[in-house]
Amino acid sequence: MRVMLLGATGLVGGQALGLLLDDPRCTALVAPSRRPLPVTAPKLDNPVLDFEHLPGTAPWWAVDAVICALGSTMAQAGSRDAFKRIDHDYPLTFAGQAHAHGAGTFVLNSAAGADAGSRFFYNRVKGALEQDLRGLEFDSLTLVRPGLIGGQRAHKRTGEHLAMQVLGVLGPLLPRGWRINPADNIAAALVDAALAPRPGEHVVSAAELA
Repeated sequence: MRVMLLGATGLVGGQALGLLLDDPRCTALVAPSRRPLPVTAPKLDNPVLDFEHLPGTAPWWAVDAVICALGSTMAQAGSRDAFKRIDHDYPLTFAGQAHAHGAGTFVLNSAAGADAGSRFFYNRVKGALEQDLRGLEFDSLTLVRPGLIGGQRAHKRTGEHLAMQVLGVLGPLLPRGWRINPADNIAAALVDAALAPRPGEHVVSAAELA
């Protein structure tokens, strides 16, 4: 299968990148990014792009499946508008283009609280993306909804770091849905859903990722 991976420079995306490069079911991997990836491989194509001005036509749009691990935080994005652009608009634009070029499968790294009607802005943006992806009518749509993501980030998120310390201690006592979700578990779920797609819509919950 030809797979497109979005967000390959992030924590979960980086894990998914390694899994896809090692998996023989993935015969070609397109990983668009805003800066060059630190790895090369014979089956890896890494278009370096301005996500505000994506090309309408390019041979690498022709893929079978898309994995989206793009994501930011309000602190990193700097504003609500910038956050929405990164976490909703960019993924939806890529999804639309890939679908128009024949992609039948889309797998999204979303969030446990994703809900287009949520009073919380973060969850509302995530839910709106899920809702808009449904409108594209992919043959297979998988929504992976992790809670707190565990792993070593390049840039520490203070609030997340504190929460992980608390949950790391309480983890064995908590319901599975409240536990830390390791980044490699999330990446594995994304890759499995892309390389062995099932028709229709599917949700992978935080409890399944613990």
